[in-house]
Amino acid sequence: MILKNGIRMNYEWLIFDADGTLFDYTMAEHQALQNSFEYFACEFHPEYISLYHRFNKKLWDDFELGKTTIPFLKTERFRLLLQELNIPVSPALFSDRYLYYLSQGTQLINGADRLLEAIEGKAGMILMTNGIKEVQRSRLQLSPIGRHFSDIIISDEVGAAKPDKKIFEIAMTRLPVTDKKKVLMIGDNLSSDIKGGVDFGMPTCWYNPQALSGDPDIRPDHEIRRLEELLPIVGL
Repeated sequence: MILKNGIRMNYEWLIFDADGTLFDYTMAEHQALQNSFEYFACEFHPEYISLYHRFNKKLWDDFELGKTTIPFLKTERFRLLLQELNIPVSPALFSDRYLYYLSQGTQLINGADRLLEAIEGKAGMILMTNGIKEVQRSRLQLSPIGRHFSDIIISDEVGAAKPDKKIFEIAMTRLPVTDKKKVLMIGDNLSSDIKGGVDFGMPTCWYNPQALSGDPDIRPDHEIRRLEELLPIVGL
């Protein structure tokens, strides 16, 4: 419970993003990529990561805008990467191997588990992620944090992705509250987590550990650099 502009806020439910907010996706992604190259007996160089990011980000941006699909994204990013590197490996097989390794990646952002432990029993928590269902379900099952969430909403399963209002509407139907002002969206991605919440009329908290510049058109209600800074925002 906090005061914002003189108004007492009381968040009964928290919606957490997964990757980059709770999971250290960068570390898991880098390890999965390296392991995949090694599995196919291909030489791996660190600069391949930035090249992969270029193709992957464009496809995920398109997905969030509704311009492409998960099945296409999963293989197309590796078709582009392997083509650029002139590596004669099937993109579909490479994708399958990469997703297997990624599904085992449970590295957490520092303080994530302690944060959820502190909130447990004091506010409800669900997870909402733009991700591939097989990967996210596996990681949450393997990770110690999965037990904290009463529900998990994955874009690949529900047919809508942040920032689309539809996925926020789905989330609200699964919560025992009707007032969206009693729900706080927490995420690291300004264009999906925060914009989606703002457009839906839901309070938002931007986890911004790198102190990135904001967007004047996307205004979160709260901004934090460290996960533990969320605790006073939710009254703990």
